[in-house]
Amino acid sequence: MGMMQTPAEVRAFARTHDMTTTAGHARGFMQANLLAVPQEYAFDFLLFAQRNPKPCPIVGVLEAGQYTSELLPGGDIRTDIPAYRVFENGEHTATLADATSYYTDDIVSFLIGCSFTFENALVENGISIAHIDQGRNVPMYRTSIPCAPAGVFSGPMVVSMRPIPASQVSDAVRITSRYPGVHGAPVHVGDPAAIGIEDLSQPDFGEAVDIPEVTIPVFW
Repeated sequence: MGMMQTPAEVRAFARTHDMTTTAGHARGFMQANLLAVPQEYAFDFLLFAQRNPKPCPIVGVLEAGQYTSELLPGGDIRTDIPAYRVFENGEHTATLADATSYYTDDIVSFLIGCSFTFENALVENGISIAHIDQGRNVPMYRTSIPCAPAGVFSGPMVVSMRPIPASQVSDAVRITSRYPGVHGAPVHVGDPAAIGIEDLSQPDFGEAVDIPEVTIPVFW
């Protein structure tokens, strides 16, 4: 699949193919993550996101029973994402390519700005992205940075990591700061242990990447 396809083409491909990540696809367009919860928890999550805009920048909300919106015209939130991780009573119970069976008229869908959005701007400025170059999903880690709790929601901030050549870190900070709706500037540069990450080769989510020499880990 070509990297320059439209968002609708990427969604259609994800609907019908085994696709592990959208990193590098639909360049120049905003990407988002999905968090879908029963309506009784929707206000708590909205409050959690409002209190934690850095890790949870909401770019859209689909109301209970709504499966498409102007953010995904002609799309279906239940089928057009590469994979859905299902949690029940706090436990990860399934990973699905189609979440239709879990969606009821009681589910509210939050779209959270994704850092994949600003990767094209980094690449255009000569900053290579390791997980795209290596054909992997971005590595993500739980940190020791607490989020502000709200209602039933609490926990540590989760960050994504990209190894950036030392001479280009300041450029990466400057470029990504222009994208506050998709996490914006990094939350940390350098020593992973300073934010509670023990081993970069063991991400909590996504996939580990080979870290090129003379690069510094940068966390968004």
